[in-house]
Amino acid sequence: MINLTLNNGVTMPALGLGVFQSSPEDTADAVASALATGYRHIDTAAVYQNERQVGEGLRRSGLDRSEVFLETKVWVSDYGSDATLRAFDKATRKLGVEHLDLLILHQPAPSRFDATVAAYTALERLLGQGQVRAIGVSNFMPDHLAELIRRTNVVPAVNQIELHPYFTQPAVQKADAEHGILTQAWSPIGGITFYPGWGDHRRSVLDDPAITTIAHARGKSPAQVLLRWHLQQGRSVIPKSTNPRRIAENFDVFDFALADDELATIDALDTGVRHGPDPDVARPEVFDMVIPDA
Repeated sequence: MINLTLNNGVTMPALGLGVFQSSPEDTADAVASALATGYRHIDTAAVYQNERQVGEGLRRSGLDRSEVFLETKVWVSDYGSDATLRAFDKATRKLGVEHLDLLILHQPAPSRFDATVAAYTALERLLGQGQVRAIGVSNFMPDHLAELIRRTNVVPAVNQIELHPYFTQPAVQKADAEHGILTQAWSPIGGITFYPGWGDHRRSVLDDPAITTIAHARGKSPAQVLLRWHLQQGRSVIPKSTNPRRIAENFDVFDFALADDELATIDALDTGVRHGPDPDVARPEVFDMVIPDA
């Protein structure tokens, strides 16, 4: 296992289990399976509507709360000073825990950025009170980061962004590094390129000949090669799966290393084309989605 040290000194396992698009019916089993495999980092979000099942999987594992790094996200409809404090209460109640290891804002929502700043100020308050160990953001572009840092006091510890070989966001990674922010990759093996409903015209990163060639040479799966690519470049990764075999496969990435030329080959696959939602586009019908209390 590789641990990363955040800018406030908190350590976090670099590899975690993501549960985006994991149905509530499958999530508890997936979390329990991951924790039995050796994962000690779980990422969820209020808008995924499976925080309760993440907590169930944690309890089922029998592990002490202190052994697992829990990360969740505040949704845009809960932005604002008081609303975000209530969002923390909702999240911890659903997860069945008293504190969070990492709490982040899910979107920059630039069309309502005053509310974003107020929400982040609430995260700072939770951090100061010891109710969260670290705070951060997700999907923030360099201009969003610069404005947030200008208007608040605590530099985010993490920025979780879409990042896979077809979309590496070098400008965001550079801004993160300049501010001492850890880049965390969602869709780290390019799942966003083949999720149902996102368009059949998209190419799966896992099928790219450059990746499959390296995988064959290494005796590893394409997913393992991609996770190793991230880890060797100092990023946090949260691959999603509900399949116990794939969950175990994704964790089996600590017994090999990619050569510099292999890393460069993967780097060269970047197309500069975003596959997920554009953080600068206002989506009121989605942003206003109400997060239930229970």
